[in-house]
Amino acid sequence: MDGLERLRALCLALPEVTERLSHGEPTWFVRGKKTFVMFANQHHDDRVAFWCAAPEGAQDALITADPDHFFRPPYVGHRGWLGVYLDVPEVNWSHLEDIVEDAYRQIAPKTLIAQLDASPDPT
Repeated sequence: MDGLERLRALCLALPEVTERLSHGEPTWFVRGKKTFVMFANQHHDDRVAFWCAAPEGAQDALITADPDHFFRPPYVGHRGWLGVYLDVPEVNWSHLEDIVEDAYRQIAPKTLIAQLDASPDPT
């Protein structure tokens, strides 16, 4: 499974998430309205990545700790969004699952977060 397919599976596993193209790239929305993850296939450079909402301070912490895997994306980086490279030799999908869930939690309403917390852990 390639990076886009794995990312898609992570996003669509969350409550009331839909996918559609936005700015020419697959993008995931909560209840069809609010974006929480955007795929970026060489969108502004020659890299494959995704951009996502992030908790306060996460962008700086992750970029400082691992700039080979994380970056400040254009347009949304000033709002604290995080860029995550998918074209690196070893992608830690377990960590990315947590990052995607954190992005969802930044955007989703409390009712959907409660639904997510109440669902059984699939592992």
